[in-house]
Amino acid sequence: MRGDVILVEQHHRVAAEEIAPAMLKAIASSDDKYTITVAGESGSGKSETATAIAEVLEAAGISSVILQQDDYFVYPPKSNDMARRKNISWVGPQEVKIELLSSHMKAFLDGADHIEKPLVDYASDHIGKEVFAFGDAKVAITEGTYTSLLENVKTRIFIARDFSQTLEHRRKRSRDASELDTFTEKVLEIEHGIISAHRLRADIVINADYSVNLNPNN
Repeated sequence: MRGDVILVEQHHRVAAEEIAPAMLKAIASSDDKYTITVAGESGSGKSETATAIAEVLEAAGISSVILQQDDYFVYPPKSNDMARRKNISWVGPQEVKIELLSSHMKAFLDGADHIEKPLVDYASDHIGKEVFAFGDAKVAITEGTYTSLLENVKTRIFIARDFSQTLEHRRKRSRDASELDTFTEKVLEIEHGIISAHRLRADIVINADYSVNLNPNN
């Protein structure tokens, strides 16, 4: 998404390094391309963690690309906020073109050279299109709140930080003060009720303190 701010910090890199051995082993054992999702609540560090994982893969000689769920919302950000304020029941996975994003991950796995995907421009509140080249990428990382729901995923990562723990990070990434108003906190509370259940889908969980659980369901 144009206008996004990604601030990769040391704890994101530490978590990525801890995940790396298991991830590299899984990728090496796969003859095909590999897909990873990074999910969690708003402000939990999904974009930063995805970027840190891509850096670790690059250091190991594995090329990757990152897809952002933010580009797949039905409405652009400001319009989506208006839709929520008009009807708060709009909050949830229905805000996102989940099937389209899943189909783009399948295209990657099937060896497509490129996709034509949505591209959100935050400043103009517009959704355009772009040709997104996969190049020689072995891995596609898709990050976003509801990416645990995607199909065509080989490893699902979940960041277990709730909205009450992410305020500082959201302040760093906020584009205007209205993003942190009372209504937005209500939205985050609703999202928490939905997204927290997705932890059960995870193959790897990054805990609130950024320690890593490689076997969360055992």
